[in-house]
Amino acid sequence: MSFLYPEFDVDRRRAIALGATALAGFTLGRAQAQEASTPVSEWDLDDPAVNLSTLLKFRADTSGADVIAAFPGEAWCMVPDRGNYRLFKTFGIGASHIEERPEGWRIYHREVLYYMDPNTNEILSRWRNPFLERDVEVFHIANDPVNGTFLREGEGVLAAPYPYVAYGDDIIFQWNFYIFHENEMPPDEYPLYSQGRFQQHAELWGVQGRRSQAMNPDVTSATATTSWTRVGQWLPWMEMGNRPGIMVYHSHTYKLMGGAQDLPRSILDYTEKNYPAYLESPKEWVNPRNNQSSYTVFKRTIDKRRADAAKAG
Repeated sequence: MSFLYPEFDVDRRRAIALGATALAGFTLGRAQAQEASTPVSEWDLDDPAVNLSTLLKFRADTSGADVIAAFPGEAWCMVPDRGNYRLFKTFGIGASHIEERPEGWRIYHREVLYYMDPNTNEILSRWRNPFLERDVEVFHIANDPVNGTFLREGEGVLAAPYPYVAYGDDIIFQWNFYIFHENEMPPDEYPLYSQGRFQQHAELWGVQGRRSQAMNPDVTSATATTSWTRVGQWLPWMEMGNRPGIMVYHSHTYKLMGGAQDLPRSILDYTEKNYPAYLESPKEWVNPRNNQSSYTVFKRTIDKRRADAAKAG
């Protein structure tokens, strides 16, 4: 059972619903159906085409069907010369589908992540900032879209072949993104929300699945888990300005083979009420240059509030 979210235990819920005997038969039948039909020696992950095909089965569904993923975790901060603090539990949902193109595969994706009380699991609308000793408004991550193209060849982190490690039936693809660019919210214009002239953060991914499922031509969507760590600056809505400190997120993502109904009931209910679009992938392609991040969404909100206040004043 998950120590982060006791209700996020899909196998236990299914066992209760189906009965232990039925569940055992289901699991055995699925495993037998997904045995590899290609010899392991012929599955060359250094071949860009094989490498790409494997990653796509882990990350998505090559039939083009929607994939829903859930990523429970925690968010901490590290303050120099002061200490480390667990600030939030988090729960994220990602919805994706892929589409084959001449250059590779497009991924249509959107994602939402909720900030929660670390002790009660309550999804927060306001948060008592312990460093400022006052309440601030919480802005959950709601990025739509976050599109990209997995390239058959070329340069960059989205071009095959992707770095991996393999042992027995386990394959782990490792992606590391190190970001450094000018801040959309420069500190002279957004002193409460900006930690500096540049945005600097890292996102560290490990996508793990089974070789036997990837090798099976009848399997279009393999079971997979993903580790995700993000190390970066203060969240703008925390109103920490340029105070020293680093945010650290750590989550594990589960591909929900049963779809959105495998989400914890409380999370599903909240999402259906407040963010229903995030239970399915985008259907219209938007150039990745127009992808959204928590920073661009927050900036747009603050700019609109400032403009509305100026008109009213």
